[in-house]
Amino acid sequence: MQRDLFAQPASRPKLVVFDVNETLSDMSGLAAVFAELCARPELAAIWFSGLLRDGFALTVTGDNPDFGALARQSLRPLLDSHGVPNPDTAVDAVMDAFAGLPVHGDVVEGVRGLAAGGVRLVTLSNGAASVARGLFERHAIADCFEQLLSVADAPAWKPAASAYEYALRTCDASPAETMLVAVHPWDIHGAAAAGLTTAFVNRAGTPYPAFFSRPDLEVASLVELAEVVGEGHG
Repeated sequence: MQRDLFAQPASRPKLVVFDVNETLSDMSGLAAVFAELCARPELAAIWFSGLLRDGFALTVTGDNPDFGALARQSLRPLLDSHGVPNPDTAVDAVMDAFAGLPVHGDVVEGVRGLAAGGVRLVTLSNGAASVARGLFERHAIADCFEQLLSVADAPAWKPAASAYEYALRTCDASPAETMLVAVHPWDIHGAAAAGLTTAFVNRAGTPYPAFFSRPDLEVASLVELAEVVGEGHG
């Protein structure tokens, strides 16, 4: 669907649920951290993809793993297998960098635009709420968010339906009035299956995978998202 789906104020979401990791936080700097540890820079993306894969596998089999613990446990053998010296110290360095990431360049303006438009904003992350809180406090946007939610308090990781249902219950919102915003097609797919409206943030202009549910809206930035769905509120 196109932007005209949200042309009327009544059709715009009342609640926007943000994914955090990569959607709001800019993880590109982790490659340099890996390089400083004498590891190949591309291992940063390999590690994070593997972390998500393992978390999804555990979720499917009925577990709800702790994101931080799984991150560390998946990182240590990866660094060790690539000959990184002092892997335990290196794990600490990577996790510290992960906890101190910046936001993407469009996030502050986009989030403030949505909040100014009267849209309720929350997060729903497979990671810890404390990481999101630190991210927002560093960029002075914490006051824009009503709640910072984590699947640690839900039955399962996203994209399980129960994760989105947890957010809806907590925020006393219906799927029809709620939009999930993410850069991950798997997150878009999961939210759509749970009945939410979805917005795919495509900063890189990459093709959307045909095997996942299509997003209701595709934008190049959160600034564009605020222009589309933030108008008419308040």
